Amino acid sequence: MANLKVNDKVLVISGNNKGKEAKIVKIDRKAGKACLEGIGMVERHMRKSYLNPAGGKKTIHVGVDLSNLKLVEASKYVKSSVKKVDNSKSRKGKKSEKGAK
Repeated sequence: MANLKVNDKVLVISGNNKGKEAKIVKIDRKAGKACLEGIGMVERHMRKSYLNPAGGKKTIHVGVDLSNLKLVEASKYVKSSVKKVDNSKSRKGKKSEKGAK
């Protein structure tokens, strides 16, 4: 379960969506769930409020448990790092000329 990352392609191995393949959109490690693209979409009815004056329906993701997923294809994301090379001498050990008497 720890090897799953965002944008990985996974296969659902148990539950109502068994046999379907999807891409991971979001992972919640604390809850142990992953949101999959096109799977687990639920309509939520919203009450009118100050922030949502019209009310209506909102589509949200319901997470699938990480234990129900199997990795099919890992994402191609490669972390690139650039190291700065400094050929000048270090000045950490020297004291300033003003303060030394």
